[in-house]
Amino acid sequence: MSMNSFGHLFRFSTWGESHGKAIGVSIDGCPPNVEITESMLQVFMDKRKPGQSKFTTQRQEPDSVEILSGIFEGKTTGTPIQIMIQNMDQRSKDYSNISTSFRPGHADITYHQKYGIRDYRGGGRASARETAARVAAGAVARLVLRKIVPQLDILGYLVRIGKYEIDRNNFDPSTISENPFWSPDRQTVGKWANYLEEIRKSKNSAGAIIEVLARNVPAGLGSPIYNKLDAQIASAMMSINAVKGVEIGNGMMAGSSNGKENSDEIRSTEKKEPIFLSNNAGGILGGISTGQDIIVRFAVKPTSSIATSRDSIDEDGNEVEVITKGRHDPCVGIRAVPVGEAMMACVLLDQYLINRGQIG
Repeated sequence: MSMNSFGHLFRFSTWGESHGKAIGVSIDGCPPNVEITESMLQVFMDKRKPGQSKFTTQRQEPDSVEILSGIFEGKTTGTPIQIMIQNMDQRSKDYSNISTSFRPGHADITYHQKYGIRDYRGGGRASARETAARVAAGAVARLVLRKIVPQLDILGYLVRIGKYEIDRNNFDPSTISENPFWSPDRQTVGKWANYLEEIRKSKNSAGAIIEVLARNVPAGLGSPIYNKLDAQIASAMMSINAVKGVEIGNGMMAGSSNGKENSDEIRSTEKKEPIFLSNNAGGILGGISTGQDIIVRFAVKPTSSIATSRDSIDEDGNEVEVITKGRHDPCVGIRAVPVGEAMMACVLLDQYLINRGQIG
Protein backbone atom coordinates (compact mmCIF):
# COMPACT_ATOMS: atom_id res chain seq x y z
CA MET A 1 0.00 0.00 0.00
CA SER A 2 1.56 3.29 -1.14
CA MET A 3 1.59 6.12 1.38
CA ASN A 4 4.30 8.16 -0.32
CA SER A 5 2.29 9.55 -3.23
CA PHE A 6 0.14 12.64 -3.69
CA GLY A 7 -2.29 13.77 -6.39
CA HIS A 8 -4.78 12.25 -8.81
CA LEU A 9 -4.02 12.93 -12.48
CA PHE A 10 -0.79 14.78 -11.76
CA ARG A 11 0.67 12.41 -9.19
CA PHE A 12 4.08 12.29 -7.60
CA SER A 13 5.87 9.90 -5.23
CA THR A 14 8.91 10.94 -3.23
CA TRP A 15 11.61 8.54 -2.11
CA GLY A 16 14.81 8.51 -0.07
CA GLU A 17 16.02 9.46 3.40
CA SER A 18 17.85 12.40 4.91
CA HIS A 19 21.20 10.57 5.14
CA GLY A 20 20.80 8.08 2.31
CA LYS A 21 22.73 8.28 -0.96
CA ALA A 22 20.03 10.34 -2.64
CA ILE A 23 16.44 11.50 -2.53
CA GLY A 24 14.09 12.01 -5.42
CA VAL A 25 10.65 12.05 -6.94
CA SER A 26 8.73 10.10 -9.58
CA ILE A 27 6.05 12.11 -11.39
CA ASP A 28 3.25 10.58 -13.44
CA GLY A 29 0.55 12.36 -15.45
CA CYS A 30 2.62 15.28 -16.66
CA PRO A 31 1.30 16.59 -20.02
CA PRO A 32 3.65 16.21 -23.01
CA ASN A 33 5.50 18.88 -25.00
CA VAL A 34 6.24 21.17 -22.06
CA GLU A 35 9.74 22.63 -22.09
CA ILE A 36 11.58 21.48 -18.96
CA THR A 37 15.32 21.35 -18.35
CA GLU A 38 17.46 20.74 -15.30
CA SER A 39 18.48 24.40 -15.23
CA MET A 40 14.82 25.48 -15.27
CA LEU A 41 14.07 23.21 -12.30
CA GLN A 42 17.18 24.37 -10.46
CA VAL A 43 15.80 27.91 -10.18
CA PHE A 44 13.09 26.60 -7.84
CA MET A 45 15.42 24.20 -6.01
CA ASP A 46 17.81 27.02 -5.15
CA LYS A 47 15.05 28.83 -3.24
CA ARG A 48 14.81 25.99 -0.74
CA LYS A 49 18.35 24.63 -0.46
CA PRO A 50 20.01 24.77 2.99
CA GLY A 51 22.97 26.84 4.12
CA GLN A 52 21.95 30.11 2.45
CA SER A 53 22.00 32.16 5.67
CA LYS A 54 22.89 31.77 9.34
CA PHE A 55 19.18 31.49 10.10
CA THR A 56 18.88 28.06 8.46
CA THR A 57 20.72 24.75 8.82
CA GLN A 58 24.39 24.94 7.84
CA ARG A 59 24.24 21.60 6.06
CA GLN A 60 25.73 22.35 2.65
CA GLU A 61 23.63 20.70 -0.05
CA PRO A 62 23.68 21.98 -3.65
CA ASP A 63 20.32 20.23 -4.26
CA SER A 64 21.32 19.75 -7.90
CA VAL A 65 18.61 17.94 -9.84
CA GLU A 66 19.28 15.15 -12.31
CA ILE A 67 16.48 14.19 -14.69
CA LEU A 68 16.58 10.43 -15.33
CA SER A 69 13.49 9.95 -17.50
CA GLY A 70 10.41 11.53 -19.05
CA ILE A 71 12.22 14.38 -20.84
CA PHE A 72 13.49 14.17 -24.43
CA GLU A 73 15.26 17.01 -26.21
CA GLY A 74 14.18 19.43 -23.47
CA LYS A 75 10.47 18.58 -23.53
CA THR A 76 8.20 16.30 -21.54
CA THR A 77 7.12 13.14 -23.35
CA GLY A 78 4.03 12.34 -21.27
CA THR A 79 5.81 9.38 -19.67
CA PRO A 80 6.90 9.20 -16.00
CA ILE A 81 9.49 11.77 -14.96
CA GLN A 82 12.16 10.61 -12.54
CA ILE A 83 14.28 13.22 -10.74
CA MET A 84 17.20 12.47 -8.42
CA ILE A 85 18.94 14.75 -5.91
CA GLN A 86 22.21 13.52 -4.43
CA ASN A 87 22.84 13.88 -0.68
CA MET A 88 26.31 15.40 -0.45
CA ASP A 89 26.85 16.63 3.12
CA GLN A 90 25.51 14.04 5.58
CA ARG A 91 27.05 13.82 9.06
CA SER A 92 25.41 10.69 10.43
CA LYS A 93 27.75 10.56 13.44
CA ASP A 94 25.88 13.57 14.85
CA TYR A 95 22.95 11.24 15.54
CA SER A 96 24.77 8.32 17.15
CA ASN A 97 23.69 9.46 20.63
CA ILE A 98 19.99 9.14 19.74
CA SER A 99 20.21 5.79 17.94
CA THR A 100 18.10 4.20 20.68
CA SER A 101 16.54 7.32 22.24
CA PHE A 102 13.57 9.38 21.09
CA ARG A 103 13.73 13.13 20.53
CA PRO A 104 10.70 14.82 22.16
CA GLY A 105 8.44 16.43 19.57
CA HIS A 106 9.94 14.39 16.74
CA ALA A 107 8.59 11.39 14.84
CA ASP A 108 11.24 9.07 16.29
CA ILE A 109 8.88 7.41 18.75
CA THR A 110 5.92 6.99 16.38
CA TYR A 111 8.08 5.53 13.59
CA HIS A 112 9.45 3.03 16.12
CA GLN A 113 5.96 2.23 17.44
CA LYS A 114 4.60 1.67 13.94
CA TYR A 115 7.45 -0.09 12.13
CA GLY A 116 9.67 -1.46 14.90
CA ILE A 117 12.65 0.00 13.03
CA ARG A 118 13.69 3.54 12.11
CA ASP A 119 16.47 5.40 10.36
CA TYR A 120 17.66 7.68 13.18
CA ARG A 121 20.16 9.54 10.94
CA GLY A 122 18.61 12.96 10.60
CA GLY A 123 15.14 11.52 11.02
CA GLY A 124 15.15 9.44 7.83
CA ARG A 125 11.90 9.98 5.94
CA ALA A 126 10.60 12.27 8.72
CA SER A 127 13.33 14.80 7.93
CA ALA A 128 12.59 18.10 6.20
CA ARG A 129 15.20 16.90 3.69
CA GLU A 130 12.32 15.05 2.00
CA THR A 131 10.76 18.37 1.01
CA ALA A 132 13.48 18.97 -1.60
CA ALA A 133 11.81 16.25 -3.67
CA ARG A 134 8.44 18.02 -3.30
CA VAL A 135 10.00 21.25 -4.55
CA ALA A 136 11.25 19.37 -7.62
CA ALA A 137 7.71 18.09 -8.28
CA GLY A 138 6.33 21.58 -7.71
CA ALA A 139 8.86 23.00 -10.15
CA VAL A 140 7.58 20.66 -12.85
CA ALA A 141 3.99 21.62 -12.00
CA ARG A 142 4.77 25.34 -12.18
CA LEU A 143 6.42 25.00 -15.58
CA VAL A 144 3.37 23.13 -16.88
CA LEU A 145 1.02 25.74 -15.39
CA ARG A 146 3.13 28.48 -16.96
CA LYS A 147 2.27 26.99 -20.36
CA ILE A 148 -1.40 26.08 -19.95
CA VAL A 149 -2.51 28.78 -17.47
CA PRO A 150 0.10 31.51 -18.10
CA GLN A 151 -1.67 34.17 -16.05
CA LEU A 152 -1.61 32.09 -12.85
CA ASP A 153 0.93 33.20 -10.24
CA ILE A 154 1.93 31.60 -6.92
CA LEU A 155 3.62 33.60 -4.18
CA GLY A 156 4.68 32.44 -0.71
CA TYR A 157 6.02 34.47 2.21
CA LEU A 158 6.42 34.40 5.98
CA VAL A 159 3.89 36.34 8.07
CA ARG A 160 5.07 35.33 11.56
CA ILE A 161 8.16 34.00 13.30
CA GLY A 162 7.63 33.27 16.97
CA LYS A 163 5.99 36.25 18.65
CA TYR A 164 6.64 38.72 15.81
CA GLU A 165 4.36 39.12 12.77
CA ILE A 166 4.37 41.39 9.74
CA ASP A 167 2.46 44.65 9.48
CA ARG A 168 0.20 44.13 6.47
CA ASN A 169 0.08 47.89 5.94
CA ASN A 170 3.73 47.56 4.86
CA PHE A 171 3.07 44.65 2.49
CA ASP A 172 5.40 44.91 -0.54
CA PRO A 173 5.81 41.79 -2.74
CA SER A 174 9.04 43.14 -4.23
CA THR A 175 10.84 42.73 -0.88
CA ILE A 176 10.09 39.00 -0.50
CA SER A 177 13.12 37.78 -2.47
CA GLU A 178 15.42 40.45 -1.06
CA ASN A 179 15.75 39.12 2.50
CA PRO A 180 16.51 35.70 4.07
CA PHE A 181 13.05 35.43 5.64
CA TRP A 182 10.80 35.81 2.57
CA SER A 183 9.27 38.78 4.39
CA PRO A 184 6.90 41.11 2.50
CA ASP A 185 7.44 43.73 5.24
CA ARG A 186 10.92 45.27 5.38
CA GLN A 187 10.43 46.40 8.96
CA THR A 188 10.06 42.86 10.31
CA VAL A 189 13.38 41.66 8.88
CA GLY A 190 15.47 43.22 11.65
CA LYS A 191 13.07 42.06 14.35
CA TRP A 192 13.15 38.48 13.08
CA ALA A 193 16.94 38.52 12.74
CA ASN A 194 17.46 39.70 16.32
CA TYR A 195 14.85 37.29 17.65
CA LEU A 196 16.36 34.25 15.90
CA GLU A 197 19.85 35.23 17.02
CA GLU A 198 18.58 35.09 20.61
CA ILE A 199 16.82 31.80 19.93
CA ARG A 200 19.93 30.26 18.39
CA LYS A 201 22.23 31.35 21.23
CA SER A 202 19.80 29.94 23.81
CA LYS A 203 19.85 26.56 22.00
CA ASN A 204 16.16 26.85 21.23
CA SER A 205 13.95 27.08 18.14
CA ALA A 206 10.96 29.07 16.89
CA GLY A 207 7.74 28.35 15.04
CA ALA A 208 6.43 30.24 12.03
CA ILE A 209 3.37 30.92 9.90
CA ILE A 210 3.60 30.91 6.11
CA GLU A 211 1.04 32.36 3.71
CA VAL A 212 0.74 31.18 0.11
CA LEU A 213 -1.17 33.26 -2.40
CA ALA A 214 -2.35 31.97 -5.79
CA ARG A 215 -3.48 34.76 -8.12
CA ASN A 216 -5.44 34.59 -11.38
CA VAL A 217 -6.73 31.09 -10.66
CA PRO A 218 -9.48 30.07 -13.11
CA ALA A 219 -12.95 29.77 -11.60
CA GLY A 220 -14.35 26.25 -11.42
CA LEU A 221 -11.40 24.22 -10.14
CA GLY A 222 -12.30 21.64 -7.52
CA SER A 223 -15.41 19.55 -6.96
CA PRO A 224 -18.12 19.28 -4.31
CA ILE A 225 -17.76 17.14 -1.20
CA TYR A 226 -14.78 14.76 -1.40
CA ASN A 227 -12.55 16.52 -3.93
CA LYS A 228 -12.99 20.05 -2.62
CA LEU A 229 -10.19 22.32 -3.72
CA ASP A 230 -9.70 23.64 -0.19
CA ALA A 231 -9.63 20.08 1.17
CA GLN A 232 -6.92 19.13 -1.31
CA ILE A 233 -4.88 22.25 -0.51
CA ALA A 234 -5.25 21.64 3.23
CA SER A 235 -4.13 18.04 2.79
CA ALA A 236 -1.13 19.17 0.74
CA MET A 237 0.02 21.73 3.28
CA MET A 238 -0.64 19.53 6.31
CA SER A 239 1.53 16.80 4.74
CA ILE A 240 4.60 19.06 4.91
CA ASN A 241 6.98 18.19 7.74
CA ALA A 242 6.28 19.98 11.06
CA VAL A 243 3.02 21.60 9.90
CA LYS A 244 0.39 21.57 12.67
CA GLY A 245 -2.32 23.88 11.36
CA VAL A 246 -3.81 25.05 8.04
CA GLU A 247 -6.42 27.70 7.32
CA ILE A 248 -7.90 29.17 4.14
CA GLY A 249 -9.22 32.70 3.80
CA ASN A 250 -10.47 33.93 7.17
CA GLY A 251 -9.84 30.44 8.52
CA MET A 252 -10.28 30.14 12.26
CA MET A 253 -11.42 33.76 12.50
CA ALA A 254 -14.63 32.73 10.73
CA GLY A 255 -15.64 31.01 13.95
CA SER A 256 -15.74 34.33 15.81
CA SER A 257 -17.43 36.42 13.09
CA ASN A 258 -21.07 36.74 12.03
CA GLY A 259 -22.81 36.20 8.71
CA LYS A 260 -22.83 39.84 7.68
CA GLU A 261 -19.11 40.15 8.31
CA ASN A 262 -18.06 36.86 6.77
CA SER A 263 -20.13 36.61 3.58
CA ASP A 264 -18.48 37.88 0.41
CA GLU A 265 -21.08 40.03 -1.31
CA ILE A 266 -21.29 39.86 -5.10
CA ARG A 267 -21.95 42.51 -7.72
CA SER A 268 -21.64 42.54 -11.50
CA THR A 269 -19.25 44.23 -13.92
CA GLU A 270 -20.35 46.00 -17.10
CA LYS A 271 -19.75 42.70 -18.90
CA LYS A 272 -22.10 40.98 -16.44
CA GLU A 273 -19.22 39.10 -14.83
CA PRO A 274 -19.27 38.51 -11.07
CA ILE A 275 -17.17 40.70 -8.83
CA PHE A 276 -16.73 39.92 -5.14
CA LEU A 277 -16.59 42.80 -2.66
CA SER A 278 -14.37 40.84 -0.23
CA ASN A 279 -12.52 37.54 -0.05
CA ASN A 280 -13.16 36.05 3.36
CA ALA A 281 -13.60 32.63 1.72
CA GLY A 282 -10.02 32.69 0.45
CA GLY A 283 -11.03 32.18 -3.18
CA ILE A 284 -12.96 28.95 -2.67
CA LEU A 285 -16.71 28.37 -2.15
CA GLY A 286 -18.26 24.91 -1.87
CA GLY A 287 -14.88 23.42 -2.67
CA ILE A 288 -14.70 25.22 -6.03
CA SER A 289 -12.49 28.18 -6.96
CA THR A 290 -14.27 31.52 -7.41
CA GLY A 291 -11.61 33.15 -9.58
CA GLN A 292 -10.43 35.28 -6.67
CA ASP A 293 -7.03 34.95 -5.03
CA ILE A 294 -6.62 31.67 -3.18
CA ILE A 295 -5.13 32.38 0.25
CA VAL A 296 -3.81 29.65 2.54
CA ARG A 297 -1.79 29.89 5.74
CA PHE A 298 -0.04 27.07 7.57
CA ALA A 299 1.72 26.94 10.92
CA VAL A 300 5.08 25.21 11.29
CA LYS A 301 6.04 24.09 14.78
CA PRO A 302 9.46 24.94 16.29
CA THR A 303 12.26 22.60 15.22
CA SER A 304 12.18 19.57 17.51
CA SER A 305 15.93 18.93 17.26
CA ILE A 306 17.49 21.36 19.73
CA ALA A 307 20.74 21.34 21.70
CA THR A 308 18.96 21.77 25.04
CA SER A 309 18.50 18.78 27.31
CA ARG A 310 14.96 17.35 27.19
CA ASP A 311 13.36 14.47 29.09
CA SER A 312 12.54 11.37 27.06
CA ILE A 313 12.82 7.56 27.02
CA ASP A 314 14.81 5.01 25.03
CA GLU A 315 13.63 1.96 23.09
CA ASP A 316 13.67 -0.13 26.28
CA GLY A 317 11.47 2.35 28.13
CA ASN A 318 14.25 3.74 30.29
CA GLU A 319 14.02 7.43 31.15
CA VAL A 320 16.83 9.45 29.56
CA GLU A 321 17.82 13.01 28.74
CA VAL A 322 18.26 13.89 25.08
CA ILE A 323 20.43 16.60 23.55
CA THR A 324 20.33 16.69 19.76
CA LYS A 325 23.60 17.44 18.03
CA GLY A 326 23.86 18.38 14.38
CA ARG A 327 23.05 21.30 12.11
CA HIS A 328 19.41 22.27 12.49
CA ASP A 329 17.23 25.19 11.48
CA PRO A 330 16.47 27.52 14.39
CA CYS A 331 13.23 28.14 12.46
CA VAL A 332 12.40 25.41 9.97
CA GLY A 333 9.48 27.52 8.74
CA ILE A 334 11.84 29.75 6.75
CA ARG A 335 12.66 27.04 4.22
CA ALA A 336 9.02 25.88 4.21
CA VAL A 337 8.02 28.87 2.06
CA PRO A 338 9.11 27.36 -1.31
CA VAL A 339 7.70 24.01 -0.17
CA GLY A 340 4.28 25.59 0.34
CA GLU A 341 4.50 27.17 -3.11
CA ALA A 342 5.40 23.79 -4.61
CA MET A 343 2.48 21.98 -2.99
CA MET A 344 0.08 24.71 -4.12
CA ALA A 345 1.32 24.30 -7.69
CA CYS A 346 0.90 20.52 -7.59
CA VAL A 347 -2.68 20.79 -6.32
CA LEU A 348 -3.70 23.47 -8.83
CA LEU A 349 -2.25 21.56 -11.79
CA ASP A 350 -3.88 18.34 -10.63
CA GLN A 351 -7.24 20.06 -10.22
CA TYR A 352 -6.91 21.85 -13.56
CA LEU A 353 -6.34 18.53 -15.33
CA ILE A 354 -9.30 16.94 -13.49
CA ASN A 355 -11.53 19.86 -14.43
CA ARG A 356 -10.42 19.73 -18.06
CA GLY A 357 -11.17 16.01 -18.14
CA GLN A 358 -14.67 16.46 -16.71
CA ILE A 359 -15.77 19.77 -18.22
CA GLY A 360 -13.63 19.96 -21.35
